[in-house]
Amino acid sequence: MSSLFKEIDSQASSLGEISLRRRRIPAFGDRDIYEVKLGEEFLMSSMFVDAEEALSTLGLAQVQGEDLSVVVGGLGLGYTAVAALKDERITELLVVDALETVISWHQKELVPLGKILNTDKRNRYVLGSFFDLATDPSTGFDPSHAGKKFDAILLDIDHSPTEFLNPSNAGFYTTANLSRMAEQLKPNGVFAMWSQNPPEDNFIELLKTVFASVNSHLVTFDNPFQGGQSTNSVYVCVKE
Repeated sequence: MSSLFKEIDSQASSLGEISLRRRRIPAFGDRDIYEVKLGEEFLMSSMFVDAEEALSTLGLAQVQGEDLSVVVGGLGLGYTAVAALKDERITELLVVDALETVISWHQKELVPLGKILNTDKRNRYVLGSFFDLATDPSTGFDPSHAGKKFDAILLDIDHSPTEFLNPSNAGFYTTANLSRMAEQLKPNGVFAMWSQNPPEDNFIELLKTVFASVNSHLVTFDNPFQGGQSTNSVYVCVKE
C-alpha cells in the first residue's frame, strides 16, 4: 500500500460498510488528511472542518449562563465536539452517535482528536440514535439521567434538512418531532444544526413553528479541489 494512502479501519454497520482512511496529497502540503466513507460515499474529511467548528461557536455564542450541559449529535471526526469544549462554560458534553465503530475510533485514538476528547473529563460518548433519543423526552439523551434538560443541542448528522444519511431520519424534520427535542432544552436553550447546502427557506419556516428565534449563517471556506471557496450553513435557534 502506498505511504500516501492507508485504510485504517473498515467495519460493517447498520448503515453499510464504514471506513476510516488516511491520505497525503503532496500538492496540499505535508499533512495527514483523515476521511470517513460510508460505502462509496464520502461522509467527511479533515480538510473541511470550518463549518463543523462553526456549528459549536455560532451555537454556543447564543447560549446564556454558566455551567452548561450540551449535546452534540454526530461524532464524525470530532471537530464539533472539540470546538465545543473550548467553551470554558461547558461542564458536561454528551456526544451521541449511532455507530459504535465511530465511537471506538476515538476511544482507541485512531483519529487525531480522539486523545483530546478522551482526556477531557467533561466529555462523554453516548451510543444511540440521536433521532430516537431526541423524540423521546421522557428518556432523553442522558442514559444515566432520564428527562435531563440541556443548554444546547448541536446537530451534524444528515447532509441537509432534505438530504438524509438514512431515509428514516426524514421523520425528524417536523414540527412535532422538533418540538419533542425542544422539550429537552432549558428555557432560552439553543438548537443549532449544520447543513452542506445554503439556507433553505422552507426549513427556516419549519424551525419558526418551534423556536422563538431562528437565524441562518453561511460559512465560507477554501476548497482546493475546486480551486476556490465552498459554503456550508449553520442554523441557530433559541427556545423561549
